[in-house]
Amino acid sequence: MHKNGALFSALFISLVLLFPLAAQARRDDNFHQKYRLKKVMVLSRHNIRSPLSGNGSALAMVTPHQWFKWTSQPSELSLRGGILETMMGQYFRKWLEDEELIPENWLPGEGEARFYANSMQRTIATAQYFSGGMLPVANVRIEHKFAPSRMDPTFNPQLTYVSEPYRRQALAQIESMGGGKGLRGIGEDLRDECAVLERVLDFETSELAEKEGLRHFRSDDLQINLNVNKEPGMTGSLKYANQASDALILQYYEESDPVKAAFGERLSFEEWEDVAEVKDVYGDVLFSAPLVAVNVAHPLLKLIDEELSLKERRFTFLCGHDSNVCSVLAALEAEPYELPESIEKKTPIGCKLVIEEWENDRGDEFAALRLVYQTVEQLRGCEILSLNNPPGIYDIRLKGLELNEDGLYSLGDLRERFSESIAAYDKLP
Repeated sequence: MHKNGALFSALFISLVLLFPLAAQARRDDNFHQKYRLKKVMVLSRHNIRSPLSGNGSALAMVTPHQWFKWTSQPSELSLRGGILETMMGQYFRKWLEDEELIPENWLPGEGEARFYANSMQRTIATAQYFSGGMLPVANVRIEHKFAPSRMDPTFNPQLTYVSEPYRRQALAQIESMGGGKGLRGIGEDLRDECAVLERVLDFETSELAEKEGLRHFRSDDLQINLNVNKEPGMTGSLKYANQASDALILQYYEESDPVKAAFGERLSFEEWEDVAEVKDVYGDVLFSAPLVAVNVAHPLLKLIDEELSLKERRFTFLCGHDSNVCSVLAALEAEPYELPESIEKKTPIGCKLVIEEWENDRGDEFAALRLVYQTVEQLRGCEILSLNNPPGIYDIRLKGLELNEDGLYSLGDLRERFSESIAAYDKLP
């Protein structure tokens, strides 16, 4: 091959690997001549909610500015979140009809579909809006175990096993994220991102800064708590920074004026990515260490594996939180990734981990894992989704599993990975 041709081919392959959103979102006619879609399993994060704490709380202490006036109570799904989730459900309807997995105006038979949500208002409501968009005439019942708002153990990212050897080894894995400096290194690595956050918040004049005598979020006070029957937790400045990051991101999605969303600052897209990076790192620190992920994701891994084994099931929708998506992916040993066209690079608001089951003419079964999510422009613009204007779609790679020439895993290999991740719980130190 000519030298320039080889260089172009290598560049093209690199771009496909780096940007699967553009390269692999739509499967072509050649693919559909080989495979037929048999089943879809969705693990969803809830859509846009109000911040977890309201005015007068710790969130109000990190800035002198007034936060956005939300259309819902603290932690509940916002009006925009409901609209966006309905649009996502409508997209899934059009996609699954196009793949001939479901007929138009599908009325699922006994056992063919399941909608199960954590017993929080924002997750139940997200599942309800999604089902309304996907199955508008089916009057879908959303399964949830408790009255809102109480955490269902299936979705609660809590540690159900902790021993002293486990705690030491899990903390060592978390500390390794900061390199040689351990937990302090995690804070120092976020110094530039926190500087953007501090500027937007006017943190230096906040109640928290004045009370603690601070000019910046500290990088040396991070502590991790791993206790049985509790979520992994932290104390220190990163916790406050995460609360502010989370609220600012949600405010950016809700407020039409991006300058107002940033309290008068004109932020570039890259600076919004910096703001969101603080929250992304917070999630990674608490839920993505291998020993932690296998522990907190254990109930969901078992549930998803059971759903995949049901022959009569065509569609499953499970609705939880970013911690659920993060820990399940980490437990399955997903390769590192960053989502394009999103300021949240790992588990953006409303994102869905989608497991597709495909079958070829010989009856061989295959699977694909994808993250489906609304891009920043789709979230802010409330864009109607369609096959011609799809959401972001990103192929997830799993370490050690081989893809075939069409980008699919053997279903048997994927089920074996689930079995290994589930069994790892019983081998925790």
